[in-house]
Amino acid sequence: MGGIAVEDFTQSQIYKEIVGIGIAEGEARGEARGEARGEARGKAEEAAVVTLRLLARRCGPVSPAITSRIKALPLAQVEALAEALLDFQGPADLDDWLAAHG
Repeated sequence: MGGIAVEDFTQSQIYKEIVGIGIAEGEARGEARGEARGEARGKAEEAAVVTLRLLARRCGPVSPAITSRIKALPLAQVEALAEALLDFQGPADLDDWLAAHG
C-alpha cells in the first residue's frame, strides 16, 4: 500500500473515521429494522387480543395453550383467523383452523 504498513494505516485518523461511519450506519439500519419488527409484532399482538375476545364469544373460553398459540401467530394469520371465525359454529372449528394454519 505505497510503503505504509497496514498497522499504521489502521491507526490513522481517516481510517478510524471511515470505519466509524460504517459502524454508525450499520447500527442505524439495525435499529430501524428492529423497530419495524417490534411495530409489526405489536400490531399482531393487538389483533390477537381482539380476535381472542371474539373467539371467546363465538366458541366459549379459550384455553391458555390456544391463547399462546394465537398470540404467537404473525399478523397475516391473526387477520385470517379473525375472518374465519365469523363462520365458526363452535370450538371444533377453531381446532380445525389451527390444525390447518397454525
